[in-house]
Amino acid sequence: MTAQAMRGSMSTNIPDYAALETFALELAAAAASVAVPLFRQRDLSEINKGNVSRADVHFDPVTEADKGAERAIRALINRRYPDHGIIGEEYGTENPDADFVWVLDPVDGTRAFISGLPLWTTLIGLRFKGRPVLGLIAQPILQEVYLGSPLGSRLITPKNSTPLRVRACSGLADAVIGTTDPHLYAGDEVAAYAALRTATKLVRYGCDAYAFAMVAAGTMDIALETGLKPWDIEAIIPVIENAGGVVTNWRGNPVAPEAGQVIAAGSQALLDQALAHLKPAANPV
Repeated sequence: MTAQAMRGSMSTNIPDYAALETFALELAAAAASVAVPLFRQRDLSEINKGNVSRADVHFDPVTEADKGAERAIRALINRRYPDHGIIGEEYGTENPDADFVWVLDPVDGTRAFISGLPLWTTLIGLRFKGRPVLGLIAQPILQEVYLGSPLGSRLITPKNSTPLRVRACSGLADAVIGTTDPHLYAGDEVAAYAALRTATKLVRYGCDAYAFAMVAAGTMDIALETGLKPWDIEAIIPVIENAGGVVTNWRGNPVAPEAGQVIAAGSQALLDQALAHLKPAANPV
């Protein structure tokens, strides 16, 4: 183990968030170096890993951008912090019981990626003793990185770094909300989502994790999804919470490791109004 890696793993009682933030930015840059050259390449092949038993997930693509970006991230983590764990969408789990565990989605929004839409993101999260404490949402085509930790949340661009803060919203009637695709909702979720959509001012689709970044940035008020995996949400939670927002499941409880139904809002009051529509369709746990 290198001296630097030893320093990174010595004191697990007080994480060095400044160092970890810097490293997370390195990881995002490594992922971008793989994914960006492949964006809008017409000969990029994809594999459908969709669940044929679910009509709503009949096409779930993965490309070399997803795989190559995750390989690049994992290589850096293994070299810098060999005692850290990793949970990644494409290559599974390593050392998941470690104090520090990185949770990775190298290309969140692969459908947007293969469609040439710059709304996909790279999600890099860090758990400390089982709790998401640091997160990064990167959109390298737009040259935006949304970074959050106990040191605060900020938007980093080539020009500057600016604090992120959710905006005040008086109620659902004034709220702008986002979700990836209304057809991803099933069963009781359909009516619950329709009720929420009707109660709000404006809804935008197809943004995947980028909608959650906009909640942290204060341009949207609510983002919600269903069927999420840990790598879809854990990087997002610290970004929104440290910008003043809240992230829960549809029962209003903390997001469990298995994720599932998730909602983020700019305030607890707005969240409570949204949950009044969603709770009838919330999963039991």
